[in-house]
Amino acid sequence: MSDRKFGLCGRCAHQRLINSGRGSTFSMCGLSRNDPDWPRYPRMPVVACPRFESRGDSPAPVGPRD
Repeated sequence: MSDRKFGLCGRCAHQRLINSGRGSTFSMCGLSRNDPDWPRYPRMPVVACPRFESRGDSPAPVGPRD
């Protein structure tokens, strides 16, 4: 999937792609398994995330820190 479609999630180690029986693909955040307050399926595209972790195949984003 393209980074453009999923934003940061497309490069994040926590992303899990879920394919529906109807042919749609959803981006699930693996962090939601252990944190019930974290969104399971965040609104796309994600442009900022405090829990982003690079998969290692692309550089981490550079930007302002909160």
